Amino acid sequence: MTLLTSQRIAAMSFRQAFDAERLKRETERRAREDAERARQEADEARSIELYEILAADPGFLAEKKLVLERSRYTVGLEHADFRLRAYFEDAQINVTAADKRSATTITAAPTKQQSVESVEQALDVLAQYLADETA
Repeated sequence: MTLLTSQRIAAMSFRQAFDAERLKRETERRAREDAERARQEADEARSIELYEILAADPGFLAEKKLVLERSRYTVGLEHADFRLRAYFEDAQINVTAADKRSATTITAAPTKQQSVESVEQALDVLAQYLADETA
């Protein structure tokens, strides 16, 4: 075997190793992106589920003077005096209540906050916060 042949084999092996590494990284990147997309889709689906549960009783919302809103990962209940929100991220739901009466800016800082894992738990916490605000 000549020196040129042995260099060609080493170069091919190096190229193959490089191509294999690139393929591995691309596969890992796609897997991460697919997992992130799946998490986002699940969060979005759960936010829609909560929104639909809350929207199912427009009479109750009107009675309590609540305006129901939904953006991509957030379901909100707006009132003149307070704001209730549920934010969905990474299979967790962060439920907050903010008092607009004592706010010094347009965006009232949350006064209560609780993380839950299910739409049912989020609904319960929103009900608790609403009861606190309207008591």
